Amino acid sequence: MPVMKRQSLRIAALSILVLCAAPCLALSSDELALVAPAAQRGSAASQVLLAVAYLNGDGGLPREPAKAAYWFEQAAIQGNAYAEKRLGDLYEQGLGVPANPKLAFDWRLKAANRGAVEAQLKVGKMYQEGAGVAKDIDQAIHWFHRAATEGNAEAQYLLGRLYHYGGDVEVDRAAARSWFEKAALQGYEGAIHILNLIESIGYQLDETWHNRTPGLKDLAEDGDLEAEYQLAQRYERGIGGFKKDAATALDWYRRAAAGGHLMAMRALAQIYAEGLDGVERNPNAAAEWAARAKAAAH
Repeated sequence: MPVMKRQSLRIAALSILVLCAAPCLALSSDELALVAPAAQRGSAASQVLLAVAYLNGDGGLPREPAKAAYWFEQAAIQGNAYAEKRLGDLYEQGLGVPANPKLAFDWRLKAANRGAVEAQLKVGKMYQEGAGVAKDIDQAIHWFHRAATEGNAEAQYLLGRLYHYGGDVEVDRAAARSWFEKAALQGYEGAIHILNLIESIGYQLDETWHNRTPGLKDLAEDGDLEAEYQLAQRYERGIGGFKKDAATALDWYRRAAAGGHLMAMRALAQIYAEGLDGVERNPNAAAEWAARAKAAAH
């Protein structure tokens, strides 16, 4: 096989490893000796690899974000979607280039149009927030939907929130739940929490609970099981005006679970299985609460 062809194949393999399969893989000095000349000669794949090396300080190179930005731009000009997306990130961060939300959006949009899923998600966020581009919820939904359809869990979650809470779009509970479920199946925590809330108090009540935090503690102290569970969640995460307090969260979960609250039982099973700040793992307690939850569900 000709030497040039072998080098091209080697660079292609490195691109796949570094950018896809093993993003933490650092290039060696020998690999950089192969990549650098190819980058100079116009290989977009090599330009991306060299940019990543300068960004991370691989292969004995100093960390030089400005040079990373330069090489990402060279590859982006050739239409490399990964380079376009990364260049957009650098312009958003002001890393190696002056911060420029408009250029961040422009480069990400180029990558998004080429099918880069992460860029599609970020373009959607920028349309939603009006960052680097005029706010446009219809465009935000369009890009979230493209990324969500490709399996991006965060895009699925954000679509769920838009359809669930409404405001800028018409509420669509069925669509919201469908997207939340897709994100939850991938382990996206925010979606799991919202689905737990929906399951425990229903679609008709969840927003009411969300907006009645000031009286929640009084209800819990009066023995309302759902209030006990909701209060525990707020102490666990430090939200809704409550300071994060694992011990207090655990106490309220126990109260609700002792009263027969299914989701509180499941929460205790998870907490004891995985641990929580200030709460040590307890496999026996985890198994006990998991069994009680299973029995309560039937």
